[in-house]
Amino acid sequence: MTDQPNIILINCDDLGYGDLGCYGSQINQTPYLDQMAAEGIRFTDFYMASPVCSPSRGAMLTGCYPPRIGFAEFDGKWVLFPGDALGLNPDENTIASLLKKKEYATKIVGKWHCGDQKEFLPTRHGFDSYYGIPYSNDMGIQSEKDTYPPLPLLLDEKVIQAQPDQASVTERYVEESVRFMRANREQPFFLYFAHMYVHLPIYPPDRFMRESKNGRYGAAVQAIDWSVGVLLYELKQLGLDQNTLVIFTSDNGSRARGEGGSNSPLRGHKGTTWEGGQRVPCLMRWPSQIPAGTTCHEMVTAMDLCPTLAKLGGSEMPKDRIIDGKDISALMRNEEGETSPNDTFFYYRLHNLMAVRSGKWKLHAYSFSPSDRQIVAINQLYDLEADIGETNNVYDQHPEIVDELETKLDICRQDLGDQITGVEGQNLRSVGRVDNPQTLTHYDPDHPYIMAMYDLKDRG
Repeated sequence: MTDQPNIILINCDDLGYGDLGCYGSQINQTPYLDQMAAEGIRFTDFYMASPVCSPSRGAMLTGCYPPRIGFAEFDGKWVLFPGDALGLNPDENTIASLLKKKEYATKIVGKWHCGDQKEFLPTRHGFDSYYGIPYSNDMGIQSEKDTYPPLPLLLDEKVIQAQPDQASVTERYVEESVRFMRANREQPFFLYFAHMYVHLPIYPPDRFMRESKNGRYGAAVQAIDWSVGVLLYELKQLGLDQNTLVIFTSDNGSRARGEGGSNSPLRGHKGTTWEGGQRVPCLMRWPSQIPAGTTCHEMVTAMDLCPTLAKLGGSEMPKDRIIDGKDISALMRNEEGETSPNDTFFYYRLHNLMAVRSGKWKLHAYSFSPSDRQIVAINQLYDLEADIGETNNVYDQHPEIVDELETKLDICRQDLGDQITGVEGQNLRSVGRVDNPQTLTHYDPDHPYIMAMYDLKDRG
Protein backbone atom coordinates (compact mmCIF):
# COMPACT_ATOMS: atom_id res chain seq x y z
CA MET A 1 0.00 0.00 0.00
CA THR A 2 2.79 2.46 0.84
CA ASP A 3 5.03 1.59 -2.09
CA GLN A 4 5.42 4.80 -4.06
CA PRO A 5 2.58 6.98 -2.79
CA ASN A 6 1.04 9.60 -5.01
CA ILE A 7 2.24 13.04 -3.93
CA ILE A 8 0.46 16.37 -4.25
CA LEU A 9 2.46 19.42 -3.14
CA ILE A 10 0.38 22.60 -2.89
CA ASN A 11 2.31 25.85 -2.53
CA CYS A 12 0.55 29.19 -2.08
CA ASP A 13 1.93 32.63 -2.85
CA ASP A 14 2.28 35.09 0.07
CA LEU A 15 -0.16 33.21 2.33
CA GLY A 16 0.54 34.11 5.96
CA TYR A 17 0.92 32.00 9.09
CA GLY A 18 -2.36 33.28 10.51
CA ASP A 19 -4.48 33.09 7.35
CA LEU A 20 -6.13 29.70 7.91
CA GLY A 21 -8.75 28.72 10.45
CA CYS A 22 -6.58 25.87 11.70
CA TYR A 23 -3.83 28.44 12.42
CA GLY A 24 -6.14 30.83 14.23
CA SER A 25 -7.85 32.94 11.58
CA GLN A 26 -11.28 34.16 12.65
CA ILE A 27 -12.00 35.94 9.37
CA ASN A 28 -11.05 33.66 6.45
CA GLN A 29 -13.26 30.69 5.59
CA THR A 30 -11.10 27.56 5.18
CA PRO A 31 -13.28 24.52 5.95
CA TYR A 32 -11.48 22.10 3.62
CA LEU A 33 -8.02 23.01 4.91
CA ASP A 34 -9.26 22.85 8.48
CA GLN A 35 -10.59 19.37 7.71
CA MET A 36 -7.25 18.45 6.12
CA ALA A 37 -5.53 19.47 9.37
CA ALA A 38 -8.02 17.40 11.39
CA GLU A 39 -7.29 14.36 9.21
CA GLY A 40 -3.51 14.79 9.15
CA ILE A 41 -0.66 16.66 10.79
CA ARG A 42 -0.20 20.40 11.34
CA PHE A 43 3.31 21.82 11.67
CA THR A 44 3.77 24.88 13.88
CA ASP A 45 7.47 25.49 13.18
CA PHE A 46 7.80 25.04 9.41
CA TYR A 47 10.14 27.38 7.55
CA MET A 48 10.72 28.48 3.99
CA ALA A 49 14.38 29.11 3.17
CA SER A 50 13.71 32.68 2.02
CA PRO A 51 11.20 35.43 2.74
CA VAL A 52 10.57 35.95 -1.02
CA CYS A 53 9.43 33.65 -3.78
CA SER A 54 12.11 32.71 -6.33
CA PRO A 55 14.74 31.70 -3.75
CA SER A 56 12.19 29.96 -1.53
CA ARG A 57 10.84 27.91 -4.45
CA GLY A 58 14.28 26.94 -5.74
CA ALA A 59 15.27 25.89 -2.23
CA MET A 60 12.15 23.77 -1.73
CA LEU A 61 12.51 22.00 -5.06
CA THR A 62 16.22 21.16 -4.59
CA GLY A 63 16.55 20.79 -0.80
CA CYS A 64 19.25 23.46 -0.66
CA TYR A 65 19.66 26.92 0.85
CA PRO A 66 19.28 29.61 -1.84
CA PRO A 67 22.96 30.70 -1.75
CA ARG A 68 23.97 27.05 -2.26
CA ILE A 69 22.31 26.96 -5.71
CA GLY A 70 23.05 30.53 -6.78
CA PHE A 71 19.55 31.70 -5.84
CA ALA A 72 20.37 34.21 -3.08
CA GLU A 73 19.80 37.08 -5.52
CA PHE A 74 19.59 37.58 -9.27
CA ASP A 75 22.08 40.15 -10.52
CA GLY A 76 21.11 42.30 -7.56
CA LYS A 77 17.37 41.62 -7.66
CA TRP A 78 15.30 39.77 -5.05
CA VAL A 79 13.47 37.57 -7.54
CA LEU A 80 13.45 36.64 -11.20
CA PHE A 81 11.72 38.85 -13.76
CA PRO A 82 10.41 38.28 -17.31
CA GLY A 83 13.21 37.71 -19.78
CA ASP A 84 15.98 37.41 -17.17
CA ALA A 85 19.06 35.48 -18.28
CA LEU A 86 19.13 33.55 -14.99
CA GLY A 87 17.32 30.48 -13.70
CA LEU A 88 17.64 27.21 -11.84
CA ASN A 89 20.75 25.48 -13.13
CA PRO A 90 19.82 22.43 -15.27
CA ASP A 91 22.48 20.48 -13.32
CA GLU A 92 20.41 20.72 -10.13
CA ASN A 93 18.14 17.87 -9.05
CA THR A 94 14.53 18.72 -8.26
CA ILE A 95 11.87 16.68 -6.48
CA ALA A 96 10.35 16.05 -9.90
CA SER A 97 13.55 14.87 -11.57
CA LEU A 98 14.30 12.50 -8.68
CA LEU A 99 10.79 11.01 -8.72
CA LYS A 100 10.77 10.78 -12.49
CA LYS A 101 13.73 8.39 -12.23
CA LYS A 102 11.34 6.05 -10.38
CA GLU A 103 8.64 6.13 -13.05
CA TYR A 104 6.49 8.84 -11.51
CA ALA A 105 4.27 10.91 -13.77
CA THR A 106 5.16 14.52 -12.92
CA LYS A 107 3.31 17.76 -13.49
CA ILE A 108 3.41 21.35 -12.30
CA VAL A 109 0.33 23.56 -12.43
CA GLY A 110 0.71 27.24 -11.58
CA LYS A 111 3.63 29.51 -10.67
CA TRP A 112 7.18 28.34 -11.43
CA HIS A 113 9.36 31.43 -10.87
CA CYS A 114 12.70 29.66 -11.28
CA GLY A 115 13.49 31.11 -14.71
CA ASP A 116 11.45 31.69 -17.88
CA GLN A 117 14.05 30.86 -20.53
CA LYS A 118 13.54 27.46 -22.16
CA GLU A 119 16.62 26.01 -20.47
CA PHE A 120 15.08 26.73 -17.06
CA LEU A 121 11.42 25.82 -17.57
CA PRO A 122 9.82 23.00 -15.53
CA THR A 123 9.93 20.64 -18.52
CA ARG A 124 13.74 20.84 -18.29
CA HIS A 125 13.67 20.07 -14.55
CA GLY A 126 11.89 16.73 -14.38
CA PHE A 127 8.29 17.72 -15.04
CA ASP A 128 6.54 15.87 -17.86
CA SER A 129 4.22 18.80 -18.40
CA TYR A 130 3.54 22.35 -17.27
CA TYR A 131 0.42 24.50 -17.23
CA GLY A 132 0.66 27.89 -15.61
CA ILE A 133 2.00 31.42 -15.34
CA PRO A 134 5.80 31.15 -15.02
CA TYR A 135 6.31 34.05 -12.60
CA SER A 136 4.33 36.47 -10.42
CA ASN A 137 0.91 37.58 -11.60
CA ASP A 138 1.83 41.28 -11.27
CA MET A 139 4.47 40.89 -13.99
CA GLY A 140 2.01 41.63 -16.78
CA ILE A 141 0.55 44.85 -18.20
CA GLN A 142 -1.08 46.85 -15.41
CA SER A 143 -0.44 50.38 -16.64
CA GLU A 144 0.54 52.28 -19.76
CA LYS A 145 3.98 52.82 -18.25
CA ASP A 146 4.63 49.11 -17.78
CA THR A 147 7.82 47.67 -19.17
CA TYR A 148 6.54 44.13 -18.60
CA PRO A 149 5.38 42.11 -21.60
CA PRO A 150 1.88 40.58 -21.58
CA LEU A 151 1.42 38.04 -18.78
CA PRO A 152 1.91 34.55 -20.31
CA LEU A 153 -0.03 31.37 -19.61
CA LEU A 154 2.09 28.39 -20.71
CA LEU A 155 1.32 24.85 -21.76
CA ASP A 156 4.66 23.03 -21.48
CA GLU A 157 7.01 25.46 -23.25
CA LYS A 158 4.52 27.39 -25.41
CA VAL A 159 2.42 30.43 -24.58
CA ILE A 160 -1.24 29.53 -25.08
CA GLN A 161 -2.72 32.81 -23.81
CA ALA A 162 -1.44 36.26 -22.91
CA GLN A 163 -3.07 38.52 -20.31
CA PRO A 164 -5.60 35.91 -19.08
CA ASP A 165 -8.55 36.85 -16.89
CA GLN A 166 -6.97 36.17 -13.51
CA ALA A 167 -10.33 35.54 -11.85
CA SER A 168 -10.64 32.36 -13.93
CA VAL A 169 -7.07 31.10 -13.57
CA THR A 170 -7.44 29.11 -10.33
CA GLU A 171 -10.46 27.24 -11.67
CA ARG A 172 -8.48 26.40 -14.81
CA TYR A 173 -5.58 25.20 -12.66
CA VAL A 174 -7.92 22.88 -10.75
CA GLU A 175 -9.37 21.49 -13.97
CA GLU A 176 -5.90 20.77 -15.32
CA SER A 177 -4.91 19.09 -12.04
CA VAL A 178 -7.98 16.84 -12.05
CA ARG A 179 -7.29 15.88 -15.65
CA PHE A 180 -3.72 14.90 -14.73
CA MET A 181 -4.83 12.86 -11.71
CA ARG A 182 -7.40 10.94 -13.74
CA ALA A 183 -4.97 10.26 -16.59
CA ASN A 184 -2.34 8.84 -14.19
CA ARG A 185 -4.48 6.98 -11.67
CA GLU A 186 -2.82 3.67 -12.56
CA GLN A 187 0.74 4.83 -11.81
CA PRO A 188 2.38 6.91 -9.09
CA PHE A 189 2.19 10.62 -9.77
CA PHE A 190 3.66 13.84 -8.42
CA LEU A 191 1.56 16.98 -8.82
CA TYR A 192 3.06 20.32 -7.83
CA PHE A 193 0.19 22.83 -7.61
CA ALA A 194 1.64 26.33 -7.17
CA HIS A 195 -1.14 28.84 -6.59
CA MET A 196 -1.29 32.36 -8.00
CA TYR A 197 -3.15 33.51 -4.85
CA VAL A 198 -2.74 35.53 -2.64
CA HIS A 199 -0.11 37.52 -4.52
CA LEU A 200 -1.17 40.95 -5.73
CA PRO A 201 -3.14 41.91 -7.75
CA ILE A 202 -5.98 39.79 -6.37
CA TYR A 203 -8.80 38.99 -8.78
CA PRO A 204 -11.10 36.50 -7.03
CA PRO A 205 -14.08 34.70 -8.61
CA ASP A 206 -17.42 36.43 -7.97
CA ARG A 207 -18.75 33.62 -5.79
CA PHE A 208 -15.96 33.92 -3.25
CA MET A 209 -16.04 37.70 -3.38
CA ARG A 210 -19.72 37.62 -2.41
CA GLU A 211 -19.04 35.23 0.48
CA SER A 212 -15.83 36.80 1.81
CA LYS A 213 -15.68 38.53 5.18
CA ASN A 214 -12.19 39.79 4.38
CA GLY A 215 -12.49 41.49 0.99
CA ARG A 216 -10.46 40.33 -1.99
CA TYR A 217 -7.88 38.68 0.22
CA GLY A 218 -10.39 36.53 2.05
CA ALA A 219 -12.01 35.61 -1.25
CA ALA A 220 -8.67 34.44 -2.64
CA VAL A 221 -7.99 32.37 0.50
CA GLN A 222 -11.42 30.82 0.08
CA ALA A 223 -10.64 30.00 -3.55
CA ILE A 224 -7.47 28.24 -2.40
CA ASP A 225 -9.49 26.31 0.16
CA TRP A 226 -12.09 25.34 -2.46
CA SER A 227 -9.36 24.06 -4.78
CA VAL A 228 -7.99 21.81 -2.02
CA GLY A 229 -11.49 20.51 -1.42
CA VAL A 230 -11.80 19.54 -5.08
CA LEU A 231 -8.47 17.71 -5.11
CA LEU A 232 -9.28 15.76 -1.95
CA TYR A 233 -12.73 14.86 -3.31
CA GLU A 234 -11.19 13.68 -6.58
CA LEU A 235 -8.71 11.45 -4.75
CA LYS A 236 -11.60 9.69 -3.02
CA GLN A 237 -13.51 9.32 -6.30
CA LEU A 238 -10.45 7.74 -7.91
CA GLY A 239 -9.85 5.38 -4.99
CA LEU A 240 -6.46 6.98 -4.36
CA ASP A 241 -7.18 8.71 -1.08
CA GLN A 242 -5.46 6.27 1.31
CA ASN A 243 -2.14 6.22 -0.49
CA THR A 244 -1.77 9.86 -1.50
CA LEU A 245 0.34 12.28 0.50
CA VAL A 246 -1.01 15.84 0.22
CA ILE A 247 1.18 18.69 1.47
CA PHE A 248 -0.05 22.28 1.79
CA THR A 249 2.20 25.28 2.46
CA SER A 250 3.14 28.81 1.35
CA ASP A 251 6.28 30.26 -0.25
CA ASN A 252 6.77 33.01 2.37
CA GLY A 253 4.83 35.11 4.84
CA SER A 254 2.05 37.55 4.09
CA ARG A 255 2.76 41.10 2.96
CA ALA A 256 3.12 44.11 5.24
CA ARG A 257 0.75 46.70 3.90
CA GLY A 258 -2.54 45.67 5.48
CA GLU A 259 -4.20 44.09 2.44
CA GLY A 260 -6.01 41.53 4.59
CA GLY A 261 -3.29 38.97 5.25
CA SER A 262 -2.12 37.85 8.68
CA ASN A 263 1.09 36.41 10.07
CA SER A 264 -0.34 36.47 13.60
CA PRO A 265 1.01 35.80 16.19
CA LEU A 266 4.36 36.21 14.47
CA ARG A 267 6.42 39.36 14.06
CA GLY A 268 7.33 40.66 10.63
CA HIS A 269 6.15 39.95 7.11
CA LYS A 270 7.22 38.94 3.62
CA GLY A 271 10.74 40.12 2.85
CA THR A 272 11.91 40.11 6.48
CA THR A 273 13.80 37.50 8.48
CA TRP A 274 11.52 37.87 11.48
CA GLU A 275 9.36 34.79 11.95
CA GLY A 276 6.49 36.28 9.94
CA GLY A 277 8.65 36.39 6.83
CA GLN A 278 9.61 32.71 6.75
CA ARG A 279 7.54 30.63 9.19
CA VAL A 280 4.48 29.50 7.23
CA PRO A 281 1.55 27.08 7.48
CA CYS A 282 2.23 23.45 6.61
CA LEU A 283 -0.32 20.65 6.60
CA MET A 284 0.22 17.04 5.54
CA ARG A 285 -2.44 14.39 5.00
CA TRP A 286 -1.85 10.72 4.16
CA PRO A 287 -4.60 8.59 5.71
CA SER A 288 -2.74 5.27 5.64
CA GLN A 289 0.41 6.71 7.24
CA ILE A 290 -0.19 9.98 9.11
CA PRO A 291 -2.27 9.83 12.32
CA ALA A 292 -5.25 12.16 12.18
CA GLY A 293 -5.37 15.31 14.27
CA THR A 294 -1.68 15.48 15.15
CA THR A 295 0.44 18.58 15.67
CA CYS A 296 4.21 18.77 15.29
CA HIS A 297 6.20 21.46 17.13
CA GLU A 298 9.59 20.32 15.83
CA MET A 299 11.60 22.64 13.57
CA VAL A 300 11.34 21.56 9.94
CA THR A 301 11.95 23.34 6.65
CA ALA A 302 10.73 23.26 3.08
CA MET A 303 14.22 22.04 2.12
CA ASP A 304 13.38 18.80 3.94
CA LEU A 305 10.66 18.02 1.40
CA CYS A 306 13.04 17.08 -1.42
CA PRO A 307 14.95 14.31 0.41
CA THR A 308 11.76 13.16 2.16
CA LEU A 309 9.68 12.86 -0.99
CA ALA A 310 12.57 11.29 -2.90
CA LYS A 311 12.85 8.59 -0.22
CA LEU A 312 9.10 7.94 -0.18
CA GLY A 313 9.17 7.51 -3.94
CA GLY A 314 12.10 5.08 -3.80
CA SER A 315 14.69 7.49 -5.17
CA GLU A 316 17.96 8.71 -3.65
CA MET A 317 19.51 12.12 -3.24
CA PRO A 318 22.70 12.71 -5.25
CA LYS A 319 25.90 11.92 -3.37
CA ASP A 320 28.12 14.32 -5.35
CA ARG A 321 26.89 17.55 -3.73
CA ILE A 322 25.78 19.07 -0.46
CA ILE A 323 22.04 18.86 0.25
CA ASP A 324 20.79 20.89 3.20
CA GLY A 325 17.39 19.24 3.69
CA LYS A 326 16.85 16.15 5.84
CA ASP A 327 14.47 13.20 5.67
CA ILE A 328 11.51 13.97 7.94
CA SER A 329 9.33 10.98 7.01
CA ALA A 330 9.43 9.56 10.56
CA LEU A 331 8.51 12.96 12.01
CA MET A 332 5.73 13.28 9.48
CA ARG A 333 4.28 9.96 10.61
CA ASN A 334 4.44 11.21 14.21
CA GLU A 335 6.55 8.22 15.28
CA GLU A 336 7.06 8.05 19.05
CA GLY A 337 10.11 9.87 20.34
CA GLU A 338 11.02 11.24 16.91
CA THR A 339 12.68 14.67 16.91
CA SER A 340 13.72 17.01 14.14
CA PRO A 341 16.88 16.06 12.22
CA ASN A 342 17.57 19.80 11.92
CA ASP A 343 19.89 21.22 14.54
CA THR A 344 19.89 24.74 13.11
CA PHE A 345 18.14 26.96 10.60
CA PHE A 346 19.76 30.01 9.01
CA TYR A 347 17.84 33.07 7.88
CA TYR A 348 19.19 34.78 4.76
CA ARG A 349 18.13 38.06 3.20
CA LEU A 350 19.71 38.00 -0.26
CA HIS A 351 23.40 37.16 0.46
CA ASN A 352 23.16 38.53 3.99
CA LEU A 353 23.14 36.09 6.91
CA MET A 354 20.73 37.74 9.35
CA ALA A 355 19.78 35.20 11.99
CA VAL A 356 20.00 31.62 13.23
CA ARG A 357 17.64 29.34 15.14
CA SER A 358 18.76 26.32 17.16
CA GLY A 359 16.23 24.53 19.31
CA LYS A 360 14.01 27.15 20.91
CA TRP A 361 16.60 29.94 20.59
CA LYS A 362 16.81 32.47 17.78
CA LEU A 363 19.67 34.96 17.51
CA HIS A 364 18.88 37.90 15.26
CA ALA A 365 22.35 39.30 14.62
CA TYR A 366 21.29 41.81 11.96
CA SER A 367 18.14 43.47 10.70
CA PHE A 368 17.20 45.69 7.80
CA SER A 369 16.32 49.25 8.74
CA PRO A 370 13.64 50.57 6.35
CA SER A 371 14.23 54.17 7.41
CA ASP A 372 17.83 54.37 6.19
CA ARG A 373 17.73 51.31 3.88
CA GLN A 374 20.67 49.73 5.68
CA ILE A 375 21.40 46.44 7.40
CA VAL A 376 22.23 47.11 11.04
CA ALA A 377 23.58 44.98 13.88
CA ILE A 378 20.88 44.43 16.50
CA ASN A 379 22.07 41.60 18.79
CA GLN A 380 18.69 40.22 19.81
CA LEU A 381 18.02 36.78 21.30
CA TYR A 382 14.56 35.26 21.56
CA ASP A 383 13.13 32.16 23.22
CA LEU A 384 10.63 31.18 20.53
CA GLU A 385 8.86 28.67 22.76
CA ALA A 386 8.01 31.31 25.34
CA ASP A 387 7.93 34.29 22.96
CA ILE A 388 6.70 33.33 19.51
CA GLY A 389 6.20 37.01 18.62
CA GLU A 390 9.88 37.96 19.19
CA THR A 391 8.99 40.72 21.62
CA ASN A 392 11.30 40.04 24.60
CA ASN A 393 15.01 40.36 23.86
CA VAL A 394 16.96 38.18 26.32
CA TYR A 395 20.39 38.69 24.72
CA ASP A 396 22.04 39.97 27.91
CA GLN A 397 20.63 37.17 30.09
CA HIS A 398 22.10 34.26 28.12
CA PRO A 399 25.68 35.00 27.00
CA GLU A 400 26.49 31.28 26.70
CA ILE A 401 23.60 30.75 24.26
CA VAL A 402 24.68 33.80 22.27
CA ASP A 403 28.23 32.40 22.03
CA GLU A 404 26.93 29.05 20.78
CA LEU A 405 24.75 30.67 18.13
CA GLU A 406 27.52 33.06 17.05
CA THR A 407 29.71 30.00 16.45
CA LYS A 408 27.01 28.46 14.29
CA LEU A 409 26.76 31.70 12.29
CA ASP A 410 30.53 31.68 11.72
CA ILE A 411 30.42 28.09 10.45
CA CYS A 412 27.54 28.96 8.12
CA ARG A 413 29.43 31.97 6.76
CA GLN A 414 32.33 29.76 5.75
CA ASP A 415 29.93 27.34 4.06
CA LEU A 416 27.37 29.62 2.37
CA GLY A 417 28.96 33.07 2.53
CA ASP A 418 27.79 36.33 4.02
CA GLN A 419 27.85 39.71 2.31
CA ILE A 420 27.59 41.62 5.61
CA THR A 421 30.94 40.35 6.88
CA GLY A 422 32.50 39.93 3.45
CA VAL A 423 32.96 36.16 3.76
CA GLU A 424 32.79 34.12 0.55
CA GLY A 425 31.16 30.73 0.89
CA GLN A 426 33.23 27.64 0.12
CA ASN A 427 30.43 25.35 -1.02
CA LEU A 428 28.37 27.26 -3.56
CA ARG A 429 27.09 26.12 -6.93
CA SER A 430 26.31 28.28 -9.93
CA VAL A 431 23.00 29.72 -11.01
CA GLY A 432 21.94 28.88 -14.54
CA ARG A 433 22.66 31.59 -17.12
CA VAL A 434 21.96 31.91 -20.84
CA ASP A 435 23.06 34.33 -23.53
CA ASN A 436 20.59 36.59 -25.34
CA PRO A 437 17.50 35.98 -23.19
CA GLN A 438 14.08 36.84 -24.61
CA THR A 439 10.72 37.46 -22.99
CA LEU A 440 8.07 34.83 -23.61
CA THR A 441 5.59 37.37 -24.98
CA HIS A 442 5.70 40.69 -26.80
CA TYR A 443 2.92 43.25 -26.86
CA ASP A 444 0.92 43.24 -30.09
CA PRO A 445 -1.55 46.16 -30.48
CA ASP A 446 -3.62 44.08 -32.91
CA HIS A 447 -4.07 41.12 -30.54
CA PRO A 448 -7.57 40.73 -29.03
CA TYR A 449 -6.40 40.33 -25.41
CA ILE A 450 -9.27 39.54 -23.05
CA MET A 451 -7.52 41.76 -20.48
CA ALA A 452 -5.35 44.17 -22.46
CA MET A 453 -4.52 45.95 -19.22
CA TYR A 454 -5.26 44.77 -15.67
CA ASP A 455 -7.22 47.47 -13.86
CA LEU A 456 -5.86 46.81 -10.36
CA LYS A 457 -2.53 48.57 -9.88
CA ASP A 458 -1.44 46.63 -6.79
CA ARG A 459 2.03 45.12 -6.93
CA GLY A 460 3.19 42.21 -4.82
